Amino acid sequence: MKSKDVNQLITQIETHIECWKQFNHFIAMGRSKKFAAADENHFLEIKSVIVQELELIFASVEVPSPSRDEVHGLLTNTPSLRSISDMNEGSMRALESQWHKIYISWHAILGQLKVKQLEEEGKAFWGSK
Repeated sequence: MKSKDVNQLITQIETHIECWKQFNHFIAMGRSKKFAAADENHFLEIKSVIVQELELIFASVEVPSPSRDEVHGLLTNTPSLRSISDMNEGSMRALESQWHKIYISWHAILGQLKVKQLEEEGKAFWGSK
């Protein structure tokens, strides 16, 4: 993978991770039961961005974890903020745990790509002499 491609993929995954952070904010909003109709719309927008970015990333690189099914499962199990607000405590904890597992997996992939980026920069530096 070329340095330019690695840099672009790093940027894509960083954007994707930001969406996951926003998704977690909505989980907390659902838990607190304090949200409005506009929040529901924004929640759906974030979910659509997550799915689209996921497909872009998967088209660019092989990702061992999280799997497409894990991400889609989490998103389909949270159809709305209202559905999150209706979850019992056990389901809420399972949702938060699943979110955290996926979030950490994305950071692991990001770290691996940054290592690859540093290796490519080192090759360019040493190869330029």
